[in-house]
Amino acid sequence: MIVRDLLQNETSRRAFLRGIASSASVLALGGCASLGATGARYDASSLTAEPTLLVTTTRKPVNSGRTKPWFGPERATRMTVARAKLVPPDESRFSLAAAGLGDWRLDGVEPVSADVSDLLAQGGGGDVLIYVHGFKQTFETAALDAAHLADGIKFRGQTMVFSWPSKAGLFDYAYDRDSAMWSRDGFERVLQAAVTAPGVGRVHIVAHSMGTMLTLESLRQLYARNGDSVTDRIGAVVFASPDIDMDVFSSAVTRIGPLGRKITVVAATNDRALALSGRLAGGMTRVGAAEKAAIEQLGVRVIDASDSGWGVINHDLFLSNAEVRRVIRRSIDTSAA
Repeated sequence: MIVRDLLQNETSRRAFLRGIASSASVLALGGCASLGATGARYDASSLTAEPTLLVTTTRKPVNSGRTKPWFGPERATRMTVARAKLVPPDESRFSLAAAGLGDWRLDGVEPVSADVSDLLAQGGGGDVLIYVHGFKQTFETAALDAAHLADGIKFRGQTMVFSWPSKAGLFDYAYDRDSAMWSRDGFERVLQAAVTAPGVGRVHIVAHSMGTMLTLESLRQLYARNGDSVTDRIGAVVFASPDIDMDVFSSAVTRIGPLGRKITVVAATNDRALALSGRLAGGMTRVGAAEKAAIEQLGVRVIDASDSGWGVINHDLFLSNAEVRRVIRRSIDTSAA
């Protein structure tokens, strides 16, 4: 009962917790030493300068996808490509953002007729960051999480959210899991278009929770289609709190060849959301809640964030913790090495 109530309230508490976390001093993060504390520094993210988020979604549009809530929890017969207009936090002296409590807002969504390749080419090329959300997310919360992530790591390039159909309900885990897997062909098409789009640099992926399972399956299909030729086009692949079985994860990693070496897992043994997920899965430990040594045996980079979360759930540290965000930034910076 306690875990259920905490999970129900977690989404509504995110903006407040992020603001406090961003104002707090940077916490020491076990396992970060290998990534170093320095690297490329940017004064602002590209989203701050041009607050437009690219959207690809397998959700069914609501109100033609042009007015709130834009997209619902149902599965669409075809994928929608769109641009979303964002409103950055007000950084003026007397604003909530200045006190660490402000956040991004979604002002509107405009579906476009262009395909993903054309959409990326129209954006001027450069690197692309694709965010794939997890369990229990609306379209709006997923889009705002993508904006918060890109701005938090000061990403310089185009940012895209891939949103799959989630009912955003605590007791809809099975529906969400099936919807995520149903969307893998759609996400593979997005990745295929991104890695072949003219002028586009590297494609970086940050997937959270249940979205990691979808992402891994799509990467496996992408590699089966293209082989090693796709390796240089994929940059960093960050799996934050991956909600996936260890055996399934291990099997998939071996099937994606050199792409497996691109993966960084952000894990926390005290992730209570994944503890609940493990119980729903018959007691099987999820990768995001496993011990660092056990995950490293699979040949991927692991960041143990167990000591970085001061919250109760510890499931969205990639958004709420400044040091975890810095790890993601370094993973992107070093992905070309």
